[in-house]
Amino acid sequence: MIEPKLYLVGAGPGDPELITLKALKAIGKADVILYDALASVELLSYSKPTCEHIFVGKKGHEDSISQDQINELIIEKAFTKGTVIRLKGGDPFIFGRGMEEIRAAAEYGLPYEYIPGISSIMGSGQNMIPLTDRLYSDGFWVITGHKADKSLSQDLALAAQSNATVVVLMGMSKLAEISRIFAANNKGELPAAIISNVTKSNEKMVIGTAGHLIEMAQFNHLKNPAIIILGEVVRNVDALKKAALKVSINS
Repeated sequence: MIEPKLYLVGAGPGDPELITLKALKAIGKADVILYDALASVELLSYSKPTCEHIFVGKKGHEDSISQDQINELIIEKAFTKGTVIRLKGGDPFIFGRGMEEIRAAAEYGLPYEYIPGISSIMGSGQNMIPLTDRLYSDGFWVITGHKADKSLSQDLALAAQSNATVVVLMGMSKLAEISRIFAANNKGELPAAIISNVTKSNEKMVIGTAGHLIEMAQFNHLKNPAIIILGEVVRNVDALKKAALKVSINS
């Protein structure tokens, strides 16, 4: 007897080992997995042999499946197959449209459960850039660089006026605009980092300043997916390098 259910699961930032045990258990009992472009395909190997895998990712500006079509697939597969896993890169509730899919399930009386994932914003920590630091920052903003109407969030102008760390997701097409906003707030020299393919084997990080984001990306061939970090916390990278060099020289 079919028992339909939706599990909205965070796949983590890219490294397949950065997923929760609860998420893996859910994947193991899935009848259908709908996965996006940022979820590691290695995670599909934890599903049972009869599980159906359906790619529903979006890649840049290419034609792809719409959110409404994804919602329809979730409903259709749940009521015809049983347990559906919606596997989304990062965390589904951090710019992942997760709530849209939960609302669609609720409208059809489909039981659902949310399993959080590690967001790509935590990839800064793996590169020794903490989001908060008692020396530099006691808070952080996480802002989308790509709203539904494709514009940059107006909150960025407010964030640029604060002393908090600012993380911009999906903002690679808005680098010039981001730089202008920080320059307008006399923060063109604020330390900044761009990290592409966070936690993956091809991850790449470049350090610079808020006023030179375009040059940082172009000269180092950085592309999406990437996160942009602006704030004094970025100084930790150079500080640790200097500390390591000092130890090396003294030894």
